[in-house]
Amino acid sequence: MEIYLVGGAVRDRLLGLPVAERDYVVVGASPAQMIERGFKPVGRDFPVFLHPETKEEYALARSERKAGSGHGGFRFQTGLEVSLVADLARRDLTINAIAEGAGGELIDPYGGRADLESRLLRHVSPAFVEDPLRLLRVARFSARFHALGFRLAPETQTLMRAISHSGELATLPPERIWQETRRALATAHPEIYIQTLRDVDGLKSLFPEIDCLFGIPQDPREHPEIDAGEHVLQALAASAREGADPIVAYAVLVHDLGKGRTDPSLWPNHPGHAESGLEAVRQLNARLRVPHAFRLAAELATRWHLEIHRALDQDVGTLDGWLSHLPYRQNPALLDPVLAACAADFHGRTGHERDPYPPRPFLSHLLPALAGVRLEAGEYDWTPEQKRQVLASRRIALIRENLARGGWTDRPPPFPEGLPGP
Repeated sequence: MEIYLVGGAVRDRLLGLPVAERDYVVVGASPAQMIERGFKPVGRDFPVFLHPETKEEYALARSERKAGSGHGGFRFQTGLEVSLVADLARRDLTINAIAEGAGGELIDPYGGRADLESRLLRHVSPAFVEDPLRLLRVARFSARFHALGFRLAPETQTLMRAISHSGELATLPPERIWQETRRALATAHPEIYIQTLRDVDGLKSLFPEIDCLFGIPQDPREHPEIDAGEHVLQALAASAREGADPIVAYAVLVHDLGKGRTDPSLWPNHPGHAESGLEAVRQLNARLRVPHAFRLAAELATRWHLEIHRALDQDVGTLDGWLSHLPYRQNPALLDPVLAACAADFHGRTGHERDPYPPRPFLSHLLPALAGVRLEAGEYDWTPEQKRQVLASRRIALIRENLARGGWTDRPPPFPEGLPGP
């Protein structure tokens, strides 16, 4: 029995990055032998075991053969005769196909170390095209390692386009699409994930509602970058600069989906895009089975980002009216990601990358204060109308107080006066 450290742990150590988790390949062992040594079997499709003490994963060396469509259409062969080199051959990229022996020696049959030094993302073999999930994984690696100077090998881009045109992306389970996307949105360059998918013709199949934004014009007075798709990329980059929070990045990714539904005769204006975008976001959330917190942040940012942008350019009655739709009482922790997404939307405009965004600090202070507005003792027996009026008057007074205390009324709004809204 020989045990080798494989995959991301070896790659990240060679890059000088922290190693988050370790995976091992076992050569020359049977499932029975692993169980005899106390390992717990957990693999569903092929033999994977948890170490009895560390709980790290140990997989028996295996080879694979395409036998059906999609990511799950493989037959795996395990046995004492399967070598380490054969196991490494089934991996996606050469930088993920390096193994390390117990003595620290490296086994690198496919040139992974050279590709690490050259900052190259290159496939191991032509069998790369057999698994459509690899298109998403490589796009995610492009985002994760972009700051280190990694680039896609041209021949790997060609194979990724072949996957896009094969129709096999349609076979991917929504959970796997979401899993890769969520991990990409947590990187320092989530915009590279989207750009890479678009470069290899995969975005139109996976996220058609995002792909269609490219080429749609916006009012250059508010969006000097003009193109709605380019704005999304710039806003994603801005969200990562302010903190790699995948909930914020997802809200940014989808906040302008309504612009893809605007009648072209109305371009470059997009009246009602917040309302139509909310419907599009809900459909995308359902299709990908997006988790609850991501759904709520995305829906709130999409529907209310225009009002949030104009928070300091409205009368207090209007402000109080739409603020009631934000869950500052029921779910206050959700509001910071929503405000962060709106700030990234503003900073994702050419020339505004470093400009202050006053609505965020204003609402960050105001909303917790509004959550504390309550009826006082002796007021609970009042009529519903009396209760409504007294609560409204206290909210209005609190809004005025916060405007005056922060000096917000003396500051210009973030967008030029007289424009219909971003």
